[in-house]
Amino acid sequence: MFDYSARPELLKGRVILVTGAGRGIGAAAAKTYAAHGATVLLLGKTEANLAEVYDHIEAAGQPQPVVIPFNLETALPHQYDELAVMIEKAFGRLDGLLHNASIIGPRTPLEQLSGEHFMQVMQVNVNAMFMLTRAMLPLLKLSQDASVVFTSSSVGRKGRAYWGAYGVSKFATEGLMQTLADELEDVAAVRANSINPGGTRTSMRAQAYPGENPMDRPAPEEIMPVYLYLMGPDSAGVSGQAFDAQ
Repeated sequence: MFDYSARPELLKGRVILVTGAGRGIGAAAAKTYAAHGATVLLLGKTEANLAEVYDHIEAAGQPQPVVIPFNLETALPHQYDELAVMIEKAFGRLDGLLHNASIIGPRTPLEQLSGEHFMQVMQVNVNAMFMLTRAMLPLLKLSQDASVVFTSSSVGRKGRAYWGAYGVSKFATEGLMQTLADELEDVAAVRANSINPGGTRTSMRAQAYPGENPMDRPAPEEIMPVYLYLMGPDSAGVSGQAFDAQ
């Protein structure tokens, strides 16, 4: 595991947007950020899941989160701009953005992958991620110390057979992170890095590896050290880097 121990109030006063915050790694990150003092904006498409995470954070007496129902597969460009306006009105800035939401798509040879499935995966994993990044950048630049964290994968660093659109989308994720980091260097107090979570006990992992015993993998809560490190002030000046959670 990534070796880092976060102090209790690491993220106090920070406003952090987490996509795919309703379950899995996104939910764990949202709860962890809140536990370290952040006001977390919970973005996802299933309101009931977001409400569960909201209730957990509220019950723990942590800063009141915000539920943002938002479908990354169908959202239009103007909706990202409207979201940015809403966040600016409420908070005046954004200190962190965790791109966690992804879909896996069919695990199949490229030859058998339909154009429709390829475009669906790209829409959620790449296009939506770009649109959200672009819309949030002005708000991130209003922060004195902002961090954008992209979720990658080992198959986005070295191509592997049958990972199809998902693997390609994660190569694009690394490319977007590197491009953004290079553009922001010495220009704004915004850094961009990626995390490869590694095999984690999530529903997406179970979908990709149905025969695997999930208990052989760490729970999302166990891989949070790197998520905290990159979202807090201790990683100031670190940008354009690809991290592994495990």
